[in-house]
Amino acid sequence: MKTVTKKDVAKRTAQELNEKIYTAEKFVDAVFTVLRKILSEADPEVRIEIRDFGVFEVKKTKPKPKARNPRTGEIIYVPARRKTHFKAGKLLKEVLKEPLPPEEEQ
Repeated sequence: MKTVTKKDVAKRTAQELNEKIYTAEKFVDAVFTVLRKILSEADPEVRIEIRDFGVFEVKKTKPKPKARNPRTGEIIYVPARRKTHFKAGKLLKEVLKEPLPPEEEQ
């Protein structure tokens, strides 16, 4: 699995815009900061829709009064909380649905 960092995203953004990397880094960092703030300030739910990419959501979970600790078997109460969810947009889904090329045997 390949890991892509925020710096990698900034480099690709700079290439896309024909800008300097340090300029693109500021914008990429600002976009991620704003998205993080919007999601963390959700009271209690929020939806960020980015056309042709996908939807980020903060959703509420239900409390679980009879959850079980798998290690000890103890019955515990898990309170309601918020969780993040991402749903890919139509264009991204179409690209990801394409079959993978057959792997060459070594």
